[in-house]
Formats: sequence, C-alpha cells, structure tokens
Amino acid sequence: MNRKCTNLPFLLLMQTSKAVQEKMKLEMAKNNLSITEFSVLEVLYNKGKQTIQQIGHRILISSGSMTYVIDRLEQKGLLTRSACPDDRRAIHVNLTDEGIHLMEHIMPKHQGWVDNMFSSLTTEESEIFVKLLKKINNKKE
Repeated sequence: MNRKCTNLPFLLLMQTSKAVQEKMKLEMAKNNLSITEFSVLEVLYNKGKQTIQQIGHRILISSGSMTYVIDRLEQKGLLTRSACPDDRRAIHVNLTDEGIHLMEHIMPKHQGWVDNMFSSLTTEESEIFVKLLKKINNKKE
C-alpha cells in the first residue's frame, strides 16, 4: 500500500537543515568553534557591542546557554564583557582584537560557502524562497 507523503515540505526542510548544520559544524570545528560560538561571534562582528540578552534574542538560545557560550569565548580570548553603565543588570559583550582577527579570517570563507550553497537558485528563486520561509515562520496558530 502506497501512501502519499503529506508532510514532504517539512521533511525536506528538516533534512536540508540537518545537512547544512552538519556541514557548518565541520567548517567551524576547523576553527575550534561550535556553531553557537560562531553565531555569537558573527552577531558581534556584524552588529558590534551587544548585551547578552540581545545576542541570545538574535540567535534564539536561552540566557543560561548564552552564559556558558560567552564564558567559553571569553576563556578563548575572543570577547570581553563589561558592565552596562545605563543598566546595572545588563552586561555588554564585545569582540577582542583576537576575535576580530578570527572573524576576518572566517567570514569570507563562510560567505563563500553560503553563496555556493545557494548558487543553484536564480535571484528570483532565492527571493521566492525567502518569502516562503518568512511566510511559514510568521504563521500564527
């Protein structure tokens, strides 16, 4: 008995996501980073000084996990923490010179990898893909 697969878009999205994450995990391991560590560094590299809460909101991880990741990156000498002068409860995080240097090394390779991954799509297909993903992401129950 052949059943029609009704959740094919979901299955393909999950398979693709897993494949992309596995490839990214291997690429980041070359720089002694986890995907989450890279994500934190990427936010700081692109946005500059951020609070721990801002970073966590951008990469969608809990504050407990953020503290652990920030601790590891600080131990590696890639970022520093400082008290926020306007809010005693907030901590600012910033890349060190070593962190900036690492990201200047990683980002061109990472961007090339991402560009290559999507190179089979035309500009129009890429725009449609983004529109569809946003549509799914914004679905309210």
